[in-house]
Amino acid sequence: MRARSALVYSALRLAAFFVPFGLMMLIPIMREQYWLSALFAALIGLSLSMLFLRRPLDDLTADLAARQSSRRAAREATDEDVEDAVTDRPE
Repeated sequence: MRARSALVYSALRLAAFFVPFGLMMLIPIMREQYWLSALFAALIGLSLSMLFLRRPLDDLTADLAARQSSRRAAREATDEDVEDAVTDRPE
């Protein structure tokens, strides 16, 4: 897995939360109700990430899928390996 795609996606998701949260904290009434600001910032961040972070998410999932398939391919034994193990086994 490329660490860059995971870092980019994570940084963008954090920015999608903290930028609206910071802007709402500038409003005096939202400063008193910080939990409401956090809730609204989470909803805004979720919406922004669904709309604008499709490509970084696709890059991240493609990297994870490639890593998983390479691990699975290295772990699986082929038919030839199994047959060799059976025929080479002492009786």
